[in-house]
Amino acid sequence: MTIPLILTVISADKPGLVESLAQAINRHGGNWLDSRMARMAGQFAGILRVDVPAGAVEALRVELENMSSAGINIQLAISGQAEEPALGTLMLSLVGNDRPGIVHEVSATLARHGANVEQLDTCREPAPMSADLLFRATIRLGVVPQTDIDALRADLENLADDLMVELEDQTEPTPQGLL
Repeated sequence: MTIPLILTVISADKPGLVESLAQAINRHGGNWLDSRMARMAGQFAGILRVDVPAGAVEALRVELENMSSAGINIQLAISGQAEEPALGTLMLSLVGNDRPGIVHEVSATLARHGANVEQLDTCREPAPMSADLLFRATIRLGVVPQTDIDALRADLENLADDLMVELEDQTEPTPQGLL
């Protein structure tokens, strides 16, 4: 029997960091399933999902904790296997002038509509032909079928006059006869 684990990693970026992590997981019979990792401002941050044999979880946890002496900080959580509600998927793209508080305003609007942020990518970039900075976000949302997408779009557009909002439904339609 395997145990699903979620690991979060943060460290000063250096060559061989991912290999050290992969080696520890492999040494304990683990299987690396999914991950999101990035280098940002000289730091390396990542989150990953692994399956590990039940008898190896404690030994892996100890080895990962010992990596802190090398400046690699890892948190380990046993992943729940609870049934998740069936959610549709929306892809949200936002572009507007950057300003403090924009992520808070967007996330508060999403929460009011019951949208679950499943993946969030943001950046700031220079606006074409000006020195202003643009805020750009791509967000994958999980939503229940009752979510009023038009109301969500309107509320996001009302956050600022310059905010461009694009919402795309990624949910696959259910074939006729399978309901």
